[in-house]
Amino acid sequence: MNPKEKLLWSIALPGFGQLLNGKYLKGIIFISLEFLINGQSHFNELILLSFNGEIERAIDKTEYQWLMFYPCVYFFAMWDSFKDAGGGKEPYSFLPFVLCAFFVTVGLMYSAKVKIFGFPLGTVWFPMLCVVPGVVIGIVLKALLKKFFSKSVPDD
Repeated sequence: MNPKEKLLWSIALPGFGQLLNGKYLKGIIFISLEFLINGQSHFNELILLSFNGEIERAIDKTEYQWLMFYPCVYFFAMWDSFKDAGGGKEPYSFLPFVLCAFFVTVGLMYSAKVKIFGFPLGTVWFPMLCVVPGVVIGIVLKALLKKFFSKSVPDD
């Protein structure tokens, strides 16, 4: 399997990519963290409520102290499985993952207050939207850092 396939399995469930890479202990740790954080934060219930339009109920049920761990574990597990499978060889290729973790975590902090056209987005939809600036800024920053800090090769 290629690195992108492992990355997609990690998106499905953190730890799956590690299992496919043969990193069983790491995979079990990530899956265990997924179940622990998910259960303590009531994340599956929040997803269910959010998908059914019950945003205010989802906000009320959110255990922020637990859910704020989720983005970092989630995006690190994705990065780890991708890198272990041979991806991410370019300099600074970790930046989109790191910045997604950062923006989603910050987005979660503001998620109860953000409204678009008067409608609250809540603790599922707004953090999901925060992936977009994380990816975009991560890719732009990666390109800028590569441009300005890559070793120049002398002309022959």
